[in-house]
Amino acid sequence: MWPPDPEPDPDPEPAGRSQPSAALPGLRALLPARDFLCSLKGRLLLAETGLSFIIFVCYVASSASAFLTAPLLEFLLALCFLFADAMQLNDKWQGLCWPMMDFLRCVTAALIYFAISITAVAKYPDGASKAAGVFGFFATIVFAIDFYLIFNDVAKFLKQGDSAHETTADKAEEENSDSDSD
Repeated sequence: MWPPDPEPDPDPEPAGRSQPSAALPGLRALLPARDFLCSLKGRLLLAETGLSFIIFVCYVASSASAFLTAPLLEFLLALCFLFADAMQLNDKWQGLCWPMMDFLRCVTAALIYFAISITAVAKYPDGASKAAGVFGFFATIVFAIDFYLIFNDVAKFLKQGDSAHETTADKAEEENSDSDSD
C-alpha cells in the first residue's frame, strides 16, 4: 500500500558508510498521512486537485485558453487546502475560519467550473476545449459534493450550539414565567 512501509535492513552497515534512505523519513514528513488520504475529505481534495490540473492542461492545449486561469487558481487553492488539512494546520491556526473558507472555495469553484464548462463545450469546436468542459462538469459535481458535506457539518455544529443556548434560554424563560404568575 501507499506509502510503502520501510523494510528492515538485515545487515547493519558500518558507521563509515551513509545510507541513502536516511533522508527518506525527512521527506516522508511532507507527504499526507495515509489515514487522511483514505478519508472522504482527503479523497475529495485529491479529486479536486487532480481534476483542476487536468482541466488546466486541457485549456492550455485548446483554443479556449482564456479560461486557463480559473483551473490554475482552483488547482493551487485545492493543493493548499489539501496540504493544510493533511498537516492539520486548521487545528494549529485557530484564528482563521477554516470551514467557511473551504465552503466559499468550493461554492465559487463549482459555479465557475459550471459556467466555463458550458461556454467551452458550446462555443469552442476543438476537442481539447470539449474535454476541458466535460472534466469541468465532473469537477463541478465533486466541488458541489464537497460544499454540501461542509454545509452539513457546519449546520450540525451550529445546531448543537443553538440547542445548548436554547436550553439555558428556555430555563431562564420558565423561571421568569413562573415568578410572574404568582
